[in-house]
Amino acid sequence: MMRRLTTAATKATPVSGEDAGTGKAAMRIDAISIFPQYFDALQLSLIGKAIEHGLLDVRAHDLREFTHDRHRTVDDTPYGGGAGMVMKPEPWGEALDSLLADDDSARRPVLIVPSPSGHPFTQEIAADLAGKDHLVFACGRYEGIDHRVLDWAADHFDVRELSLGDYVLNGGEVAALAMIETVVRLVPGVIGNPQSLVEESYSVSTEGMLEYPVYTKPAVWRDLEVPGVLLSGDHGAVDDWRAERSREITAERRPDLL
Repeated sequence: MMRRLTTAATKATPVSGEDAGTGKAAMRIDAISIFPQYFDALQLSLIGKAIEHGLLDVRAHDLREFTHDRHRTVDDTPYGGGAGMVMKPEPWGEALDSLLADDDSARRPVLIVPSPSGHPFTQEIAADLAGKDHLVFACGRYEGIDHRVLDWAADHFDVRELSLGDYVLNGGEVAALAMIETVVRLVPGVIGNPQSLVEESYSVSTEGMLEYPVYTKPAVWRDLEVPGVLLSGDHGAVDDWRAERSREITAERRPDLL
């Protein structure tokens, strides 16, 4: 079963896969999982609006639909022994075949495999992926996907094994959701005010450092005051304060970024 994500507005008028304002084809994102319902969350907030407006074409696929036994089996015991189960190659091969047959982009699709043994996922990688036409997320479970699937896929996809961090999740779905949100917010038109992407953690304007603290009204809350420099109207002093705080926070929390 393929779940093409729609918002309430697009149920009456299906997304065409093209941004009506620019005529540019939408970025296509496919996610393959034994739990495709995970990706219903992408219908919310700004990503949901981007789908509604035709900037994104997001589809979630149930891996079990590519099995042929009564139990819809997607896993088996590992060669070489050991605990746990490994995802079988046959369902994955058929699922990826179906996406290749339906792909009309000029460039090879990017196959992203969330994995704790993958390369670290960074803002720089997200920016690179934001410029791609078609992303496919292969969400493994158990002990992972039979590695022959990735070996085969390397001839047909731009394969990326990516890790969110030094910890292990039950499956790739949560990691895929985090990566999708990180990537698509960089797609032009998804964020209403592009300037909001400029001064944030890991951005060029912060020189790759962590973002400074932010404040809003009221100026005093529970006897805690907003730093006076932010109320001064002196933009140069504000910029200096923000840069200094960014350096301090980065040195304390992520010295590896300096």
